[in-house]
Amino acid sequence: MRFLIRLSQRIGHGVADFLENFGAMMRLGGQTIAHSFSRPFELHEVFKQIEHLGLGSISIALMTLFATGMVMALQFAVGLDRFGGRDYVSVVVGLAILRELGPVLSSVVVGGRVSSGIAAELGSMAVTEQIDAIRALGNNPVKKLVVPRMWAMMIALPSLALFADIVGILGGMAISSLELGLRPTTYLSDTIDGVQLIDLVTGLVKTYVFGFGIVLIACHNGMRTYGGTEGVGQATTKTVVASLIFIFLADFFLTRLLLVFG
Repeated sequence: MRFLIRLSQRIGHGVADFLENFGAMMRLGGQTIAHSFSRPFELHEVFKQIEHLGLGSISIALMTLFATGMVMALQFAVGLDRFGGRDYVSVVVGLAILRELGPVLSSVVVGGRVSSGIAAELGSMAVTEQIDAIRALGNNPVKKLVVPRMWAMMIALPSLALFADIVGILGGMAISSLELGLRPTTYLSDTIDGVQLIDLVTGLVKTYVFGFGIVLIACHNGMRTYGGTEGVGQATTKTVVASLIFIFLADFFLTRLLLVFG
């Protein structure tokens, strides 16, 4: 009986904490959108964050998609060869990368790397009372800290996903040429003929939602950090886990929604 009582209490506290954090993040999201279009515009900080968030992640994202494109080409070649459909490898790989693998894997790479950095940076500012100092000087922490990172992510992540799509398709082309005997020109022409603009657009639309959620989760956890360096570590870990869960859950609902239009 005591076990059931303790279990119900833990579940209740967990649900209450989740609802509290969800409400706080929605409030932070609303404030971020409102302050995004109000002066002054922190353009210097936005460009600085683009360099940090986007350029710092480009190498690992491109390598990930290149390897994924090669693996997908090999796997689809084996599967389609059973039904005499090896010629469709290029189209299937292109669709998989443009609609799912490109945006999702790019967001996972950026989410794991960037969200932890944002949470650690803002968490350190929170425990050293720098965020309180910003308020004391008459500035809005959301405008000063969250908005530039949000704008940078909205620019960097879709651009990174676009490059990753191209590299992923080239990875599939490379392995198809070396292992499957397909001509590179034929592979590319089949890919271009088989995919449509809507396939690219639906994938890029997802990155805006992923990017918004990643920054929102990271900034929320970072700005609410307490407990010194231990609290910073806990906030960083929680941010990475929450960001990855958000990406995968949002991907399902976005895919279901976008299939209606595409």
